[in-house]
Amino acid sequence: MSKIGITKFFNLEDGRKISIETGRLAKQADGSALVTMGDTMLLATVVANKEADQEVNFLPLSVDYKEKYASLGRFPGGFFKREARPSDYEVLISRLVDRALRPLFPDDFHAQIQVQIQLISGEENVAPDVLAALAASSAISVSDIPFNGPISEVRVAKINGEFIINPNISETEKADLNIIVASSMDNILMVEGEMKEVPETDIIEAIKVAHKAIKVQCKTQIELSEATGKTKREYCHENNDIELKETIEKSTYNKCYDVVASEIKDKQERTNAFDTIKENFIETLSDQDKDTKTDLVNRYFHDVEKNAVRKFVLKEKIRLDGRKPDEIRPIWCEVNPLPSAHGSAIFTRGETQALVTVTLGGKMSEQIVDGAVFQGKSKFLLHYNFPGFATGEVKPNRGVSRREIGHGNLALRALKNLLPKGTDNPYTIRIVSDILESNGSSSMATVCGGTLALMDAGIKIAKPVSGIAMGLIIDKETDDYTILSDILGDEDHLGDMDFKVTGTKDGITACQMDIKVDGLPYSVLYEALNQAREGRLHILAEMEQTISEPRKDYKPFAPRIIRIPIPKEFIGAVIGPGGKIIQGIQEETNTTITIDEENDLGIVEIISERKGLIDLAISKIKNIVAVPKIGEVYKGTVKNITTFGAFVEILPGKEGLLHISEIDWTRIKNVESVLKLGEKIEVKIIDIDKATGKMRLSRKVLLPKT
Repeated sequence: MSKIGITKFFNLEDGRKISIETGRLAKQADGSALVTMGDTMLLATVVANKEADQEVNFLPLSVDYKEKYASLGRFPGGFFKREARPSDYEVLISRLVDRALRPLFPDDFHAQIQVQIQLISGEENVAPDVLAALAASSAISVSDIPFNGPISEVRVAKINGEFIINPNISETEKADLNIIVASSMDNILMVEGEMKEVPETDIIEAIKVAHKAIKVQCKTQIELSEATGKTKREYCHENNDIELKETIEKSTYNKCYDVVASEIKDKQERTNAFDTIKENFIETLSDQDKDTKTDLVNRYFHDVEKNAVRKFVLKEKIRLDGRKPDEIRPIWCEVNPLPSAHGSAIFTRGETQALVTVTLGGKMSEQIVDGAVFQGKSKFLLHYNFPGFATGEVKPNRGVSRREIGHGNLALRALKNLLPKGTDNPYTIRIVSDILESNGSSSMATVCGGTLALMDAGIKIAKPVSGIAMGLIIDKETDDYTILSDILGDEDHLGDMDFKVTGTKDGITACQMDIKVDGLPYSVLYEALNQAREGRLHILAEMEQTISEPRKDYKPFAPRIIRIPIPKEFIGAVIGPGGKIIQGIQEETNTTITIDEENDLGIVEIISERKGLIDLAISKIKNIVAVPKIGEVYKGTVKNITTFGAFVEILPGKEGLLHISEIDWTRIKNVESVLKLGEKIEVKIIDIDKATGKMRLSRKVLLPKT
């Protein structure tokens, strides 16, 4: 068996070399590719069935990105110690690759395709996600699967005013702009990332920088594919009836156009009207054609409906619900609808509604991140839920979908950089957005509702954030186009672009864009961004009529958190043997206490809903870490009695010797005749041994001399 494959190389602008190899590993897959950059290696494979399943008229593509813990010499966490269900991070990378690949397969190719990408070797400071799409596209390009690629993805970060391609993880933490861009040689396909209130021009410039780098990667894939000598397979996954298609178009186009132009603006009524047109046409068919051609009718009628909607919008500049292209749907908001939540809000825009809650917790509520590459803890969580009833559907609840993870992550990115930093925010914050109704832009409703709920909870966010989903309908033959603000679900489905933009009044904080049309000019993207800015500002103004700034204080029942520093060497004393001391303080004060080491200090975090209990816990901790001083007077407890005196605990864990001669001015023959175990007495430190730290105490100096 040959151990030699075919390898091609290219360099990034900073000189880093990336290789793409095929023909050595996973050779029974339809296509495989090994992408290497330094010590980071990703293996991608692709397999497609030879035939499509019956009655499948879509592309059944699945993309899975998986990080092997062995790639960085780590054990998986948990009881079973093996890779299990994908982490949220792996799901997000799978989605990024899927969204870039999916538009490039032929529309009439319906065989099941499975793309798998594995991180098999990694580096601690290198994010492997930027190589995942390159590996997947390379595997498909060297296979016989029909594909209108290749494509690739790169990360672009703006650091100190300079755009950098595929920066290291530590570098991205300092970035003002951090986006991933996917494209082919000719067209931008997908953009997603976060920013720190950047202007629209920065995003356009970053996309241009990314596209320049991606062209080099696509060229290398083309060379690799040509070197393999493979040809694409022939297939036939659709049975077409041109005569039926033309008949449907002639019989139903004008009727569909009339529905779009009519006074029907409700989503469900419009759907019913289209269904009626289709059903009436089906009734004109013979019984035999009804049995054999219904699937074809559904497919062809969908195309007629789509064409009628697009032509109407382009011609009349009026939307399905009667709005102008840049008009935003009616908005109403409410804060504190849930009186027992730490923060809550309802945000409604048209037929899209989000119920959002905020819950505040302490350090013990932080989420542990235990991935192969990324480890640590997260203090800000955002969870997005999309139940079936939001669109009037019956849908089983079987765990969190990839879409829910993706939409939640976009909203999290939109808000996270506006949260207070450091000691200004001691809380772990969890936002939950439950979509109650949806007709487009539910992720953007989550951003708006999240802002309102944070302000209702009293979290001092720097500025309010709003979000808007932009759409586009373009006629490539005439170059006529219409940019749509605050798109409906149908406009997303029938349009050529879904561009979600979030931001404050001063700049963009996150974006997510999927382009479904070839050759979209940068001028159109810039126009869409400017139109999005106007929409964002309008939505912010509507939100500010409900609540314009964070509440002055947290809700009465929200936990209060105080953080106090202590010397590092006292951490053990506060915890006590087996946690005895800290557990005792928690039980006595009914608080929750955690201790972490930060910058050579111990940071004690105390959580309670009552300030008095926090103060009591602080007092006890300060006593433990207090340093005894000569001449200071303490109220101590007699802990032990001997023939020569007594040992008195003046501070938790700190005892000194009260010699029999220092108990009283008069001569004492028996210590127990004066002192009892557990008795509280006042004593003064009269000496501390510098070498041992042992303390000598006196009681008599505090008594009248007789």
